[in-house]
Amino acid sequence: MSILSSLKNALSRTKENLNIGSLFKIHSRLDENFFDELEEVLYTGDLGADITEPLLDSLRKYSKHDNGEAGLKNILRDELVNLLPTAEETSDTYPLVVLLAGVNGCGKTTTAGKLAYRYIQAGKKVAIAACDTFRAAAVEQLEMWGQRAGARVVRQKQGADPASVAYDALQSTLSRGEDVLIVDTAGRLHSKTNLMAELEKISRVMKKLLPEAPHETLLVLDAVIGQNSIQQASVFTKKAGVTGLVITKLDGTARGGAALTASKQFNLPIKYIGVGEKIDDLLKFDSKMFVEELLD
Repeated sequence: MSILSSLKNALSRTKENLNIGSLFKIHSRLDENFFDELEEVLYTGDLGADITEPLLDSLRKYSKHDNGEAGLKNILRDELVNLLPTAEETSDTYPLVVLLAGVNGCGKTTTAGKLAYRYIQAGKKVAIAACDTFRAAAVEQLEMWGQRAGARVVRQKQGADPASVAYDALQSTLSRGEDVLIVDTAGRLHSKTNLMAELEKISRVMKKLLPEAPHETLLVLDAVIGQNSIQQASVFTKKAGVTGLVITKLDGTARGGAALTASKQFNLPIKYIGVGEKIDDLLKFDSKMFVEELLD
């Protein structure tokens, strides 16, 4: 399946929920009744105030110049894309260390396997650190994904210090000359500050071997949870030095707009989106393609 087809399928429920196109068909004039309904639709799709209010202000301004339906649709697309933070290219320094953070059930372990697969398909040698040492099932799941992706998985016994696993994984990655290390951390509740301290410890220990590690700290957010993603992003960005977002399970929600809200509010680019269960169902985020499909 092509990238565009995967994106279409993943966003079908969110698009149905937004259904912005119908507003242009219902209203013969772009008056305040139109903008009132558009505002309601945007909020219903979990596009919060940080996105909705600037969008409406811009559209009202442009509507006065009689841009017409087609012109206003194009402006809506352009303005939404411009509101989103742009991702910078990851450094070519190797080994590249990517740390994945997020709450229980958000899809970190699955993302670790899919991300490893992406790098391996690009010709990189990849290792994954199994730092969720509290749940044996988590390590087993990660080893399954690692095997499917073709990545080496570094693990220790259940209950081991997660920072110790990260340290050993980075040490062996350096000695083997591997290109990428993905650090899969434990699922954690954002209300428990001691678990945030554990994330900081993992990063601190890796810096003893590689001062710039981790190069990326990606916060994995479950698109299904809607506005709760904003609260999660707030805590993690303060404690974990998050550099970007991974939005999972877009195919299972009608509230995919919350991902854009989190990106805008915390000035964090969306790096990847999960659009299904298969190993190649992790797409690099393209804001123009995403918005075009969302508003189609």
